[in-house]
Amino acid sequence: MLLFIGSVFFFFLFIGVPIAFIMGLTTLFSFMLLDNPAIYMQIPQRLYNGMSNFVLIAIPFFVMAGEVMTRTGVTKALVQLSNCLVGHLRGGLAHVNIVASIFFAGITGSAVSDTAAIGSVLIPAMTEEGYDLDFSAAVTAASSVIGPIIPPSIPMVVYASIMDVSLAGLFLAGFVPGVLIGIALMIIVYFMAKKRNYPVHQKRASLPELLRAFRQSILGLILPVIILGGILSGVFTPTEAAVIAVAYGFVIGFFVLRTLTLKDIPQIFLKTILVAAPILFVIGTSIAFGYILAFEQIPQKIAQLFLSISRDVYITLLIFNILFFIAGMFMDLAVTVVILGPVLLPTAIELGIHPLHFAIIMCVNLIVGLATPPVGFILFVACSITGMSMERLCKAIWPFIAAEIVVVFVITYFPALPLFLPKLFGFYP
Repeated sequence: MLLFIGSVFFFFLFIGVPIAFIMGLTTLFSFMLLDNPAIYMQIPQRLYNGMSNFVLIAIPFFVMAGEVMTRTGVTKALVQLSNCLVGHLRGGLAHVNIVASIFFAGITGSAVSDTAAIGSVLIPAMTEEGYDLDFSAAVTAASSVIGPIIPPSIPMVVYASIMDVSLAGLFLAGFVPGVLIGIALMIIVYFMAKKRNYPVHQKRASLPELLRAFRQSILGLILPVIILGGILSGVFTPTEAAVIAVAYGFVIGFFVLRTLTLKDIPQIFLKTILVAAPILFVIGTSIAFGYILAFEQIPQKIAQLFLSISRDVYITLLIFNILFFIAGMFMDLAVTVVILGPVLLPTAIELGIHPLHFAIIMCVNLIVGLATPPVGFILFVACSITGMSMERLCKAIWPFIAAEIVVVFVITYFPALPLFLPKLFGFYP
């Protein structure tokens, strides 16, 4: 059965069938091979149950919150604050790009939104000041992966709903990796800017200028505090936090900043549907696909295969990271989570790796894949903003990808770093 499932899956993948339909058709044909009509009812039941998970309601609402906050103009305020903080450094606008991504991460939870919102503002500004276009696009794409790592994070919501891991704990585990990636990218930018003699954007901001920028961006900075503060204090669940984030965005947009109009609402709803619906459909079909895998005990067989290679935890973690990195280069993030997570987690547990540590390794590695050639999705977004070729951007982004891979291995082999905050708040025993 394992050979049959693998053959059908990769055949459909090779001919270009969308991944959600691949998992659904593979499940259907596998059930047909079992020749048990009664079991066919599992397909619609699992499909519905996969999409009706209460936690998953957070996905469309976090998408909507990011879209609302972007349209309010909060992005420009966050860019100005970042400019005051790091704009005086060599390669200042590139540093601003990275720091703005860190701030923006607490609003959207989406790398694509980060790339589109910040890239449309900073890439033209960077090229106007003398930065190479490929460098500007590469910095934007590479720093955008911070968006889904620092909470809120849509990929982490997907993982938590599938793998039964504390979403609050996973959110907390994302803080340190996100900041480390930001620092690593800024180090690369500093040396590249010095070598290429990129300009210093401005003089160091004075304290009044810094306070003014902070005051203008405070509405955007408050949102992640509301989300995480409410979740960690137990006032509301992650799903309720997503709804509150949307309500907060509408209040800010309509009554405080007054930058939203009723004409914006249909576009916000449409964007939310276009982003969230495919994710939920993939999750639904993946649950049905996971049922046939569990029925045939395929995760256990793969776990035995890994354990037969080595029972050394460090070697196994290296194999996991290589596998995640390759998968992230070619497959959709949500799909990879729902396929590889249930398969590899038993091996990790067998070797004594804590599920939360495995979760953050997998999520960060796959999120880095969003910016990794040849099919990293945010690369296409950056190319559409700049009009440059994919080949040119792929060449420029590799130094930044290398820095992010280093961070992945740091959090892999030094678990105390990503698990510090979950342990501090009681989400890691």
